[in-house]
Amino acid sequence: MFENQRILVTGGTGSWGYELIAQLLPLIPKEVVVFSRNESSQVAMSREFENDRLHFRIGDIRDKEALMAACQNIDYVFHLAALKHVPVCEDQPYEALKTNVIGTQNVIEAAIENKVKKVFYISTDKAANPSNFYGMTKAIGEKLIVYANLLHTDTRFVTVRGGNVLGTNGSVVHVFKEQIRNKGYVSITDMKMTRFFLTLRDAIAVLFKAAEESVGGEIFVMMMPACRIVDLAEVLIEASGREDVQIVESGVRPGEKIHEILMSDYESLSTVVFDEEYLVILPTLNIPGLKYRYSHCQPVSFSSFSSNTHLMSKEEIRNILERGGFL
Repeated sequence: MFENQRILVTGGTGSWGYELIAQLLPLIPKEVVVFSRNESSQVAMSREFENDRLHFRIGDIRDKEALMAACQNIDYVFHLAALKHVPVCEDQPYEALKTNVIGTQNVIEAAIENKVKKVFYISTDKAANPSNFYGMTKAIGEKLIVYANLLHTDTRFVTVRGGNVLGTNGSVVHVFKEQIRNKGYVSITDMKMTRFFLTLRDAIAVLFKAAEESVGGEIFVMMMPACRIVDLAEVLIEASGREDVQIVESGVRPGEKIHEILMSDYESLSTVVFDEEYLVILPTLNIPGLKYRYSHCQPVSFSSFSSNTHLMSKEEIRNILERGGFL
């Protein structure tokens, strides 16, 4: 699919971008363009990869003109750029709106103007029944991406929704390991809290499947395992070998949920099981040919996909941490 193609990655110097590009380059694209704001991150990334097919452009998705220029002659866009931290978006909602909503609209318009084949929008479980501003902006972004398929252009737009990815910048695993090492305690907002988790490598591999199978307008939902955050903390404490580390409950932060969901009750009415790795949410908007594409798939048999069900054991958590290189 990507062989001899030109690919743009917004927010490409982040954790997702690094792993995406590491897995993209062996697929022999003609060019991969990293579009991001951080000059020093681009320089560091260029030195790490040292690949002639990897190119860099300084820019912000808020800047439509810069995006228009970056999308010239591009075949596929992976839209990763976003403000992602819940407390930051709660404290500075105007900034989250400009990046996550207006920025996504700019990506859509730049892709259409430049006749991009397909755009992949990376979303989050926090967009399902959002309780915080970050989730609300990503939910609006999903709606914009779905609607873009009705703009009578040849560009197709696809959403891929997932939960937390281990190893990303600011990941709870990094935070916990630093606290264990330097503070002698682990801070958890609520002992009952659960979250979906997948390793970054696995998430990107699953993303490629959605890229290839999608037709435009659907929301691919990653079937992620879930765990109790306190179990994750205990596994990391045990692996550290320290016996003097305490777990401290600090209280739920503004906008934070105890449990996340990857699919809401409402969405379950139009969701089908694609395979063992994906559910597909079909939009209520009538996108020609989309329902027929998934007519062979069975409707989901459950009304919600929550992180407080089918929880991993501590042994399973340990295994996924080892696979991700964290233990």
